Amino acid sequence: MKNLSVSLINIYFFLLSSIFYAQIPGLVNYSEEEGLNSSYTYTLSQDMNGFIWVGSDNGLFRFDGKEFKQYNKKNGLKNIEVLSSHQLSNGEIFIVSFLNDFAYLKDGIIVNSDVNKELKKIHFEHNPSVYIHQDAIYMYATGDPKNIYMYRNGKVHTIPISISNSRSPDMYTFSFDLSNHLLYFSDKNIKKNIEAYDIITKKKTSCNISLEKYTMVYRKDDYYIFKNKGKIDIYKLYNKFTFKKIQTYFTNEKIQHVLVDNNYGIWLCLEDGGVLHFKQTLLDNRKLSDPIKFLDKYVINSILVDRDNNIWFSTQNNGIYFITERFLKSYMHLPIKNNSSYITAIAKNDSGVFLGYNEAKSGIYNANIIKDITFEENRKIEHKAIFSEGNTVIFGLSRSIIQYNTTTHQKYILNSGDYNPKNVLPYTRGSALICSSAGLAAYNYSTHRYSPILQQERIYTALLYDSDSLFAGSFKDLYKLDVKTKKKTLFLEGYYFTDIKKLKHNVYVGATNLNGIILFSNNKVLKTIAQSNGLLTSQIKKIEVENENVFWASTNSGVSRIEIRGTDLKINNFTQTDGLPSNVVAGCVIKGDTLFAGTSKGLGILSIRDLLSQQKFINKRVIINSVTIGNREFFNVKQKLTGQTPNNNIIFNLSFPDYASQGKISYKYKIEGLNNHWETSSSPKIILNAIPPGVYTFKVFGIGYNGKQSYASSDVSFEIEPKFWQTWWFKFLMIILGASVLCILITLYFQKKRNKKLETLYYEKKIAELELQAIKAQINPHFIYNCLNSIQFLLYKKDYAETENYLDVFSQMIRKTLHYSEKTFMPIQEEIEYLSLYLNMEKLRLKEQFDYSIHVSETVDKSWTIPSLLIQPFVENAIKHGISKLSDRKGEIDIRFDYMDTSLCISIEDNGNGINNKDQTSIKSGSFGVKLSQKRIETFKQLFETNITLVINNLSEEKEKQGTQIKLYITPYENQNTSLHH
Repeated sequence: MKNLSVSLINIYFFLLSSIFYAQIPGLVNYSEEEGLNSSYTYTLSQDMNGFIWVGSDNGLFRFDGKEFKQYNKKNGLKNIEVLSSHQLSNGEIFIVSFLNDFAYLKDGIIVNSDVNKELKKIHFEHNPSVYIHQDAIYMYATGDPKNIYMYRNGKVHTIPISISNSRSPDMYTFSFDLSNHLLYFSDKNIKKNIEAYDIITKKKTSCNISLEKYTMVYRKDDYYIFKNKGKIDIYKLYNKFTFKKIQTYFTNEKIQHVLVDNNYGIWLCLEDGGVLHFKQTLLDNRKLSDPIKFLDKYVINSILVDRDNNIWFSTQNNGIYFITERFLKSYMHLPIKNNSSYITAIAKNDSGVFLGYNEAKSGIYNANIIKDITFEENRKIEHKAIFSEGNTVIFGLSRSIIQYNTTTHQKYILNSGDYNPKNVLPYTRGSALICSSAGLAAYNYSTHRYSPILQQERIYTALLYDSDSLFAGSFKDLYKLDVKTKKKTLFLEGYYFTDIKKLKHNVYVGATNLNGIILFSNNKVLKTIAQSNGLLTSQIKKIEVENENVFWASTNSGVSRIEIRGTDLKINNFTQTDGLPSNVVAGCVIKGDTLFAGTSKGLGILSIRDLLSQQKFINKRVIINSVTIGNREFFNVKQKLTGQTPNNNIIFNLSFPDYASQGKISYKYKIEGLNNHWETSSSPKIILNAIPPGVYTFKVFGIGYNGKQSYASSDVSFEIEPKFWQTWWFKFLMIILGASVLCILITLYFQKKRNKKLETLYYEKKIAELELQAIKAQINPHFIYNCLNSIQFLLYKKDYAETENYLDVFSQMIRKTLHYSEKTFMPIQEEIEYLSLYLNMEKLRLKEQFDYSIHVSETVDKSWTIPSLLIQPFVENAIKHGISKLSDRKGEIDIRFDYMDTSLCISIEDNGNGINNKDQTSIKSGSFGVKLSQKRIETFKQLFETNITLVINNLSEEKEKQGTQIKLYITPYENQNTSLHH
């Protein structure tokens, strides 16, 4: 067995070469540089939110995948030597420290025994064993326990134990079964059966097996592992008191302690450093095979398998180590020796996969073994390319080209370093193309004949596309080259091609150094695929063709699988989180369903089917640890979160425990109610300044490495309450008040303006009234003058009777004229009486030379008022210029009052000889009475906002009529649908 142990150590000796990654590809170390400020770590645990908790000699640490949060003395720990931490179902983290300094973390605050005196009830001489059940924690001493202490919700309860009358200092208590109230113990010195003690009935029951001296017991549910030196016995407990042995395993290693993870995996932590892990678990019915040993430079204190089956190791003095399940399984099931070298070139054939390193050494992978081939000892010249065909492999190193036969293992050095090889590529059968700083050449590996094709030009890649022509890529251009004539034609300018492969007939794919991937035919570019299309980067190293529609691109950021679907593309990106040993990938090859990726940290062997079946989202959500609004921090984000201006700055403290992303985590968030734009931040603290009052919802997604996003957003609502002057009612009141003040100011302004206008109108009206009075003063003398002329005419004829009669009527006319001349308006009825009196007086003067008639329409109300003495001058004008000159017929004057289209129409019509345009003008301007009437019309318009229109019609232009018609239209301005003045 000792020889077997030595053999195992020799097999895995390569694991000792590096502290950080060389042990297992994908192994990550977190120590002081990453924020774990501790030299000694104890127990690891994971809480319900997914946080990893680390007990250490420098306090308690919480890790969220990006940063460590430390809890120490300044946070309330009385003893910073934290052995372990345990989360209860109520969210509390119970902290077990040395020297009985127990504490718990609640809502981000540590509560110690000075704050909660209940914790002082718990006392042990040595470190206790701990059992967790929902919201309670049970603690008891492993040696001669006197009490079981139960802590729940801030209270401590003591359960007394009386196992035996005589206390034995060597009594060993190793398990507590809460469901059956049983405490299992044994005596270390006296070989006797294990006993089960019922803490309720105080009854002891003997079990079926005993413990050997110095045996330690480790429990996982009903499974018990007994460790004694280099032997472990695995038992399963049946019916509370019967132990059944499952199997035994021996090792010459000194086992410090045994750990069983959540998946029932068995880990043996060794005293001299390292850990042994079995492929089988406690649930397997197979015999334990030889374990795999790793981390053998470090003493392992604790192992945790988290919910994603990632594995965590706490060590003495070296921080904690982390590895994903994918990496561990790959290593456990495919433990390839010497698979940690920096690979710079890769190729394949039926014999296996060929690896070129960053030194004068190569490797051949076959049947889970890498066979090394050393060309020159300790020479740091790297591989540029590898070509393989049949049993021939050509290794292109930076200073030489070596041909190797996989059957005979013979080497042939083609070039001693006259120029630098850049690439070795397929050509015709039995030959290869060699690209170098000196040009392009064909090499026949059967005859060792070297034939230059293109000289004096640096060529990096080439590809044959017909029997006589090929593509040749320089540092900046791609040419078409005729092999026979040596003539080259520029095909693509400005592209530095690093690799070219043929997809299908007349379709080629090229990898460029800066411009991504170019799909082209013999005569044009078909498509360009770059980082903007979804690639990890636009700097591409190598292309590997899977089929005519699918190819792989290797980059310094991982590998991309590109599938052409008609005019669309499907791109899948894979990085270290998907199982690559490193993101720096020199190239990859495909054999069946397996992808072999040559990386800077060894060969990655991945199932393509498994890669494509991986989830596109991360099955986690962002954890909102706390929200700080103003000066108040809320740890319970489910409660109502409120703040008030001016303390309206908000800080969201976030975590996204996606440990596979190895700290490459960012957050995509938006504030609904404030804006709808998504923002991205790599900081776990999102700070928002001066948020205006309102109700908002903070939405955030976690983004892991390679851009994978959490499956759902984490949401939290909060409210910024306004000060009273920011409330809607206050604003509404201010608006009303402001509107009122504005209305008052506007009213005062227009009132002032109106008063000024009214004052102006008042003076204008006064002037107009004085003018109207002056006009009236002119009308009265004019009328009296005309009457006196008539009286003079009658006296001249000595017609004294008529003169007396006329004077009687004249006196009535004078009285009425004096009466109405003082008034501005008069009723239509009085206007008719006045006109009748005047016409009768004129008939007397003219000896019945005319007749008259006055008609009032039914639509006219005789009480309506019209401007006084307005019509008489037009009637007088009709007598004087119309009928007074008639000799062949008797004169007729017809006066009508009618209401038409909201206007009062007054017409004065005579049957005289009519007028022409010249006479019409004389009527309007020559008659003194009419002229005064027109002045009155204009004055009325100005004073009383009444529109008076004068229309003169010559009836003689009609065949059936003679005479003149005067029409006056009176229309009020203010209301056209009502009557005139009353």
